[in-house]
Amino acid sequence: MAHEQAFWPVECEQGEPDLLVCMSCLSEVFRRKVPMPDCPTCHGVSTYEAFTLKSIQEWGSEALIAKAVKAEAEVEPAPPQPGGFVGSDTAE
Repeated sequence: MAHEQAFWPVECEQGEPDLLVCMSCLSEVFRRKVPMPDCPTCHGVSTYEAFTLKSIQEWGSEALIAKAVKAEAEVEPAPPQPGGFVGSDTAE
């Protein structure tokens, strides 16, 4: 039975590299998150480093670049609103 991958969020300031590449296998990349408990491909732990899409395009494999382009296109979820839950009705 397949299960959904869990992730740790990674905070990145505006303008900082936000694509995290597994440095053990160089075949996984995620945007502003890392899988837990380990890399789904090589099972490396704490092996991620942040890069920009441009830098990955300079040295990455075609497969890694494709994953990076897909990750870069992911829409960031909206941050939770103070005093409410996402999707909660706060109308008075």
